[in-house]
Amino acid sequence: MRHRLLLFFLLAGAVAHAQDLRIAVPYQRFVLPNGLNVILHEDHSLPVVTVNLHFNVGSGNEKPGRTGFAHLFEHLMFEGSKNVPEGKFDEWLEAVGGDNNGSTNPDRTNYWENVPSNALELPLFLDSDRMGFLVDAMTKEKVDGQRDVVKNERRQSYENAPYGMASLALAENLYPAKHPYSWPTIGSMADLSAASFEDVVEFFRLYYAPNNASLSIAGDITLRDTRVLVEKWFGGIPKGRPVPPIDAPPAVLTEEKRVVLEDKVSLPRLYIAWLTPAVFSPGDAEMDLLSNILAGGKNARLYKKLVYDLQVAQDVSATQGSASLGSDFTITVTAREGHTLSEIESLLQEELEKLKQEPPTQRELQRAINQYEVSFLSRLERIGGFGGKADLLNHYYWRTGNPDYFHEDLARYKAIGVEDLSAAARTWLRDDARVVLSIVPKGKTELAAIKQGGK
Repeated sequence: MRHRLLLFFLLAGAVAHAQDLRIAVPYQRFVLPNGLNVILHEDHSLPVVTVNLHFNVGSGNEKPGRTGFAHLFEHLMFEGSKNVPEGKFDEWLEAVGGDNNGSTNPDRTNYWENVPSNALELPLFLDSDRMGFLVDAMTKEKVDGQRDVVKNERRQSYENAPYGMASLALAENLYPAKHPYSWPTIGSMADLSAASFEDVVEFFRLYYAPNNASLSIAGDITLRDTRVLVEKWFGGIPKGRPVPPIDAPPAVLTEEKRVVLEDKVSLPRLYIAWLTPAVFSPGDAEMDLLSNILAGGKNARLYKKLVYDLQVAQDVSATQGSASLGSDFTITVTAREGHTLSEIESLLQEELEKLKQEPPTQRELQRAINQYEVSFLSRLERIGGFGGKADLLNHYYWRTGNPDYFHEDLARYKAIGVEDLSAAARTWLRDDARVVLSIVPKGKTELAAIKQGGK
């Protein structure tokens, strides 16, 4: 089925390219009296249904000195609630053939469950119980236990991982100290240790209420019956207090910052990062396409030059990290044995200057758009999981106010011309407003990227 649907989209795109096939995902939206936003989408292609619960809280809602709470709750939400004993959340879902997961980023937290359509009521019960009654079953011992799990996760993913401290160093240097993107979603060790049980409970009561959440249900459902079930399980949960808006200081870089970290690695790695436009704002899609032209595949400019032609790098990547308060664009290159990061930077800089002075070719642009479109349509084949239709309906609702923003999202990429990309590179990839981070093997700081003309 997956392949037939993708083939349909690709054929439709080829045949009807000139008439610009419009993508639409029909939905019904309503809001319960307690403020819970609900989005329903019928898709009877398979006898499955997904329940996607999106809380408008991420690490960006935390305060300096109290970081890591949103991610901590991603763990605590699976530890049992008033009517769901510890360990039963996964066990009951797996017993009906379902699966589930959750994730947290600076802007939001999401949870999803995929189940056979005849088992829809189970995830509705599970999600409503932890939304309404998690605190009833939460104890200091449970919080301490998950606090230790998170600390271990941080050690494995950051402190003890090769190049693991790079993202933390970049965030600290890209954003001012009190900006919510200056700290990692996983939080700091000191903050996790300092948080009291009362702090954690207070955070939950404020941010995990129905008026700060959106429930998206997609798949083999009927709208009328599903609405009745939603009202049955979520209607009795009391509304929470209004959530205060994020008060973030402006993030502006007015100079180039150079940072060198020594790590237990064998090869030096270079990171260059810039502040770029927020998700869905002008310039965001341009930076996404630029990342593809620079490093999206073996024919991309940086990959071909550094990895294949000159063989001075092991790998290269470029990403536009789109987020609501502002994005960041990062180029990452791992040097090959015997090459310094200054050499890598000089070659990388040549390609950036070319891009700023001369637009990419139409062929390069079309390849980048085509790759984005195939990835986009592949996500639309799925109703559940991360990035499936239910997840995107919630994502678009929170970001744009329109759950069915599918067509507009794709259209903003197709509207970009080659001159737009060159202009975006000149505007956002400035030499005097960026962070240049070198991670080098311990004791080998001579391999770091040194400013041209500097010592």
